[in-house]
Amino acid sequence: MYCNTAFMATLFINTVSKTKQLLLSILLVCLTAAVCHTFSNYVGYKVVAFILLVTVSLIAMFFDIIPVVVAAVLSALIWDFFFIPPFFTFQVGSGEDTILLLMYFVVALVSGVLTFKIRQIEKIARQKEEKANTVKLYNILFNSLSHELRTPIAAIIGATDNLQNNNEKLTPQNRNELIGEIAKASFRLNRQVDNLLNMSRLETGFIQPKKDWCDINELVYHVIERIEENTITQKITVNINPAIPLFKLDEGMLEQVLYNLLNNAILYTKPGSRIDVVATAHADVLELVIEDNGKGFPEDEISHVFDKFYRLKNAAAGGTGLGLSIVKGFTEAQGGTVRLENRVSGGARFIIEIPGETSYLQNLKNE
Repeated sequence: MYCNTAFMATLFINTVSKTKQLLLSILLVCLTAAVCHTFSNYVGYKVVAFILLVTVSLIAMFFDIIPVVVAAVLSALIWDFFFIPPFFTFQVGSGEDTILLLMYFVVALVSGVLTFKIRQIEKIARQKEEKANTVKLYNILFNSLSHELRTPIAAIIGATDNLQNNNEKLTPQNRNELIGEIAKASFRLNRQVDNLLNMSRLETGFIQPKKDWCDINELVYHVIERIEENTITQKITVNINPAIPLFKLDEGMLEQVLYNLLNNAILYTKPGSRIDVVATAHADVLELVIEDNGKGFPEDEISHVFDKFYRLKNAAAGGTGLGLSIVKGFTEAQGGTVRLENRVSGGARFIIEIPGETSYLQNLKNE
């Protein structure tokens, strides 16, 4: 709650000019005084002082220093002129009221300035924390990329060097193996570049789904075909009702979501494991379920797996921790949700639900 208030205050100061802040602070003090004057028969002038002090403190939480000082001085003058007897004059009737007025002026000024200063100190502390987090994320990304990008590049360079320098000594089988290594490394490199570009799109905040009619059957099998090109050892099974309707979705985003989930399942399951893909339609909501019979996720880490750059504590070396955060970003960009749970029998289950306009093929032909 406080972080939101601090953010709103910073946003307000950065977007609203000092002239407008000054006018707004004067208006707020005058409105507060007008309301208090309306009920002056029911509340004493000492109570009005507390109300005006609260107003000045609230102004100090959101406004720059000059509007705060003006509000403090103005509130003291208004309190004296309208509420302290004799009314409608800056004269004070008694010594006690004179002391109260001086104390009010000092308290209002000090309270406003201190509140503003506290906010400034917290802003500096928040900026330092954000800078530290940025450096931390940079180091994580740099360390991950230094492995994830250099490894396939080194494999490509090594394989091409062997092809060029040992062309006569290599058998056809050796050449095919080296070409396979190049293809595998290129595939890995392309995947990391795609993840970085996709995360960049999400970070900008301007990503908009490009919706069109999507055949879920065709999309799922196309993604599985891409995955199997990398010579996987896991067995992928598909369960989709042939009569599932067409969905109006962003096919590119959905393809990337499914690809990242399947790739994640392959990375974190043993050879020979089973991966199931189930697609169902509930009215106008598409549900995709990707589950495996691996070890699943530690319960205390499930809430963090979709965080950017997050990797499991016992994960093997490699990986940038971007795949699942992209899954979450692309799913939510289409108005959908993604959740993770462990299967009772062992393994993990990802559930994607995305609402969208539906149409059966026959209906679409008639449109």
